[in-house]
Amino acid sequence: MSNPKSLGNRVGSLECDNTTLHLLKANDFVAKAIRERLKDVCVINVCSSPGSGKTTLMQETGKRLASKLNMAVLVGDPETERDAIRMREAGVNALQIVTGGMCHIEAQMILQALDHINLEGVDVLFIENVGNLLCPSAFDLGEDYRVTLLATTEGDDKPKKYPRMFLTSELMLVSKSDLLPYVPFSVDAVTQDAREVNPNIEVQTISTLNGEGIDVWCEWIEEKVKLKKEKAALAE
Repeated sequence: MSNPKSLGNRVGSLECDNTTLHLLKANDFVAKAIRERLKDVCVINVCSSPGSGKTTLMQETGKRLASKLNMAVLVGDPETERDAIRMREAGVNALQIVTGGMCHIEAQMILQALDHINLEGVDVLFIENVGNLLCPSAFDLGEDYRVTLLATTEGDDKPKKYPRMFLTSELMLVSKSDLLPYVPFSVDAVTQDAREVNPNIEVQTISTLNGEGIDVWCEWIEEKVKLKKEKAALAE
């Protein structure tokens, strides 16, 4: 069965020139190599616009799961290592990928980064993608699951504006739910739009400020890690 991210790449590439088509094919090849290398590690690609709360969520997730799972994070940003430093200060094993101004992470960057982060005994590897709802959606990073954060401060019209991101995501996290009483954002409307784009997408509402939904999010991670380990055991 073809990977849904790869399928999305190929479909989208039909509108691009041959150079882009070849780039995405090469990216898919490297993504496959990442999956082969991380057969027993659950890989979750976390995407969003800038400022949606990805890094804070990763910090809180690391704290909540510290006694249950061994977690590592690859953090993508155009410049600086600030987010990885924040992760490590919170006790999370993290490595920064500085893209040098690029608006997304590519699979080759992940493959190279794997040689510089200790993954011994790691149960779940998060990829905190560059803040962008457009470019990252086209690149398969060898992940098992793609999760997209959508902050209540962004407006509830994003799934129809950036459909490929939501089409290729298994889960949409509506973040900063503590602000719902103060912003014109409808969880029902954004859920309806997201499911019109992708009928299978799961939706959770979270707040790292008051803790709403974080336990449910962590339970989702634990379940996906369990499924990955069961799959790896069956393949042996």
